[in-house]
Amino acid sequence: MALDALAKRFFPGIVLTLIALAAYLQASGVMQLVAAAYLTGDAAPDDSTSVTRVPPSPVETRTPKVAEPILARNPFDSVTGPLNKPDVAEEAAESEAAKPALDLSNPLAAPDCAGIAVHAVSESTDPEWSIVVLQGQGETLGKMRRVGDAVGDKQVAYIGFNTRKNSPAAWLVSGATLCQALLFPTTAAAEPAPAAKPEEPAAPPKDTKGAVPDDIAKRIRKISDTEFQIDRAVVDNILEHQADLMRTARIVPEQKDGKVVGIRLFGIKPETLLGKLGLQNGDRLEAINGFEMASPEKALEAYARLRSAESLSVRVTRRGNPVTIDFKIQ
Repeated sequence: MALDALAKRFFPGIVLTLIALAAYLQASGVMQLVAAAYLTGDAAPDDSTSVTRVPPSPVETRTPKVAEPILARNPFDSVTGPLNKPDVAEEAAESEAAKPALDLSNPLAAPDCAGIAVHAVSESTDPEWSIVVLQGQGETLGKMRRVGDAVGDKQVAYIGFNTRKNSPAAWLVSGATLCQALLFPTTAAAEPAPAAKPEEPAAPPKDTKGAVPDDIAKRIRKISDTEFQIDRAVVDNILEHQADLMRTARIVPEQKDGKVVGIRLFGIKPETLLGKLGLQNGDRLEAINGFEMASPEKALEAYARLRSAESLSVRVTRRGNPVTIDFKIQ
């Protein structure tokens, strides 16, 4: 009770004492802030004041963090490799742009491909079905090629028919150079015949282009319109000189409902080799000894077996009707 009485009695003094203590503490803190600002500022202290100046602490500079080391190492996938590698597609595009442009303004007049021989051409409206048998430098036999296949340092770009030189052909590219290989290469023109005497008018020339030589024609014996007998020497001669004997023929794969159904034959005349063998212009060749001509591989297989075959059965469609021509090889 005595303590409560004293507190009530001296309450004003106690309050004043607390106020004075708070004012002292506040003033002391303000003086510390002023002294710190003075000691770390530009103004120098009095000579009479021996206070050690504390240099301001430097501001911490943080190095920005990057993910390049992680991307370069790619710890998540050891197969893919670095994730920050340059774009291959962009590099390829830049490389293609840097290549010289290929001149395709006049492909029919492209120069001949040196050292490349053409043995067979099968042209289709679908480029994937077009095939050509080419023999490049250093090759002992011809090989079947399609668009995109390589022949030495060249690449097959197109397989078709050169209307200017009247020959099936294959166009090949090497860098910015375009050349063509013809199935029937053009030969030097023969010397003109001497002029006829005025009193003897010159007879009109005979069109013997593609005619079968007599030594081959007499070895082909016609039994009926669909049956023939031929000597083995004829087959050997055909395989050896096919380009000369079939110069006027054009072979074009024919499609129906998006599927190749056979090979259409054009340019066949009675005096040509195929005409002597019973084929007619416009026939659609479909099979030889059971090998369907709808497949390029099967057509080449049938062609390779001609030399050893003892008989041939050729199935064609003629003016919408099926026709089978039989050949007996002696």
